[in-house]
Amino acid sequence: MNGTYYQNPTFPTANNPVVPEMNNYTSNIQNQTDDVILDMEQSYIENVLRQNKGKKVRTYVSFPDSSAFKDKIFEGYIKQAARDHLVMKLLDEKWVLVPMIYLDFVEFEEEINYNFK
Repeated sequence: MNGTYYQNPTFPTANNPVVPEMNNYTSNIQNQTDDVILDMEQSYIENVLRQNKGKKVRTYVSFPDSSAFKDKIFEGYIKQAARDHLVMKLLDEKWVLVPMIYLDFVEFEEEINYNFK
C-alpha cells in the first residue's frame, strides 16, 4: 500500500544494529519539495494569495458555529498564505490568522497576479 513514495524508517535494535542511510531521507525531502513546486503551478486559493503577497485585500469570513459573530470582514494586507490558513496584517496593525475553511471570498484593491497555465 505504501509503494515507493515513502520508505518507512528502520530503527536500530539489539538484533539489527544497522542505521539507515541518510540518502533515503534526503530523496524523500526532495520529493516533498518537488510536490510543493508542482502545487505552486496549480490554481488553488492559497497559491493565488501567495502570488499576491503584500496587496491590500478585504476578506469575508463566516464562522457558522459562533454566536459572537457569524460573519466578519478583515481588511488589511496579505503577509502569508498556506494550504489551510491566511496570515494578514490588518489596517489597525493587528495580525490575524484566518483558517481557509472559514474564508468565503477575497476582494482585492488592485489587479491581481494570476499566472497559471
